[in-house]
Amino acid sequence: MSTLNQAHCEACRADAPQVSDEELPVLIKQIPDWNIEVRDGVMQLEKIFLFKNFKHALAFTNAVGEISEAEGHHPGLLTEWGSVTVTWWSHSIKGLHRNDFIMAARTDEVAKDAEGRK
Repeated sequence: MSTLNQAHCEACRADAPQVSDEELPVLIKQIPDWNIEVRDGVMQLEKIFLFKNFKHALAFTNAVGEISEAEGHHPGLLTEWGSVTVTWWSHSIKGLHRNDFIMAARTDEVAKDAEGRK
């Protein structure tokens, strides 16, 4: 089980280090089913969560929003009928920080209890 889901985010400044090449494989193993995407040269974590309808997808989006506000770290969220795409990256460093992996793990925890998951 991942310990990331029990960790808290730290303040991420523009001079904070991105996750190193050595840390990346260790951290990604702790959040199975998340993909690394590169957009405009920026590494991001992304996962699509499937739901039975829009109402359930929207409720999950709001739950992710709640944990994001609590930690002061916010994802990209695309809510559609039957799915929510969650994308984590650290805007200030234009890449991945440990905070992104923490929040991906916490998103998975929220998903475990989400109503209407497929």
